[in-house]
Amino acid sequence: MGGAPVHEEPGPTGAQEPDVALHSRGYLLLLVVSGLVGIPISAIAFGFLAAVHELEHVVWDSFPQSMGYDVPPAWWPIPALGLAGLLCAIAVTRLPGSGGHVPAMGLTAGATPPSFLPGVVAAAGASLVLGAVVGPEAPLIALGSGLALVAVRRGKADDQVAAVIASAGSAAAISAIFGNPLVAAVILLEAVGLARRQALLVVLPCLVSSGVGALVFTGLGDWTGLGIGALAIPHLEPPGLVTADLVSAIPLAALVAGAMFVVFVVGKKTASMAGSRPIMITVAVGLVAGSSAAVYAVVTDHSPAEVAMSGQATLPTLATNPGHWSAFALVMLLLCKGLAYALCIGVFRGGSVFPAVFLGAASGVLAGMVFPGIGSVDGLAIGMAAGAAVIGLPITSVLLTTLLLGDAATHLMPAIILAAVTAIVVEEMLTDRRPAPA
Repeated sequence: MGGAPVHEEPGPTGAQEPDVALHSRGYLLLLVVSGLVGIPISAIAFGFLAAVHELEHVVWDSFPQSMGYDVPPAWWPIPALGLAGLLCAIAVTRLPGSGGHVPAMGLTAGATPPSFLPGVVAAAGASLVLGAVVGPEAPLIALGSGLALVAVRRGKADDQVAAVIASAGSAAAISAIFGNPLVAAVILLEAVGLARRQALLVVLPCLVSSGVGALVFTGLGDWTGLGIGALAIPHLEPPGLVTADLVSAIPLAALVAGAMFVVFVVGKKTASMAGSRPIMITVAVGLVAGSSAAVYAVVTDHSPAEVAMSGQATLPTLATNPGHWSAFALVMLLLCKGLAYALCIGVFRGGSVFPAVFLGAASGVLAGMVFPGIGSVDGLAIGMAAGAAVIGLPITSVLLTTLLLGDAATHLMPAIILAAVTAIVVEEMLTDRRPAPA
């Protein structure tokens, strides 16, 4: 897995030193442009997410109910994910850009050619709506950067300015899906991977654009009444930090990191197999992932939708009502969703963060059920931080976990940080020991 690849993007002001560039008139103008560009991009991103959210409701709620089912029957994900595989594979093979980002390759941030956007939207839309275990962040990053490039090319900006505006556009597009615009700026900063002063040149436009984007998302949500399926956890009672939290953070985070490492190894192998036979492999993966959700529904009597899709809709229930699952049901959820996730990130199009956060959270809740001394919220926090950190986003994992849990994370910060650091160290050790591909 190895985390997100590092992309060195040029600064926005030619050969100027970062200290000089930060105080230049041109850079101040760049911040203004970033805010203005964020308005239409965030509106388009809101429309994409709202459409996905509404179509998910149709596929996973309205259709089953029209057939007399209160919840989707166990077999429902098999044809849904099989169809997702077919539609995604067609977009990947027939449209420019191969459908965009392959989640198994780690989160990346870079300029997306505008000609790739139809393929990105089609592949990600089919994947997300029909139940592939991927998140929306990667296609939104691509959508935001591609739309930003359209704007700056009309203004005849140079390549260096275009690179920064593209990052700002990506930040605007993901400004609200993690529940806070700060996460958008930090996740872009970690994905791009620049030196400190160079990072400031990029992150300030991202902050401006993500703040504007969050405002647009909020306004459109209130005005239209449409949802976008953002990560969110309702209010939780703040627990106190106990010795068991610190003691359990290291082994629990190590287990999550080890499991996620295996998941991404499988994902990369699946992606490699799909290179020569994309349609057949993608449809086959969809059918297997759907069958995994069906098995979960049969043996636990829970909805197969808990395995299908990214997990953001189920995360609030997991956080506030962990008793909805028995220990056996949580084990099956982790096994079945973990298998579906490992396969889906190799061939479908979307992001890897949302499902990783959910699987980490489920692991933490299960640990709280099995081991005395670990509370459900404590385990939830440790697992979420470890799950997100292994994607290659250590700072984002701590920030995201803290913001999602709110006051409940106040006293758990040492355990959250320890979990994120442990997960990164374990993942790096496993990566170093893995044999190089022939």
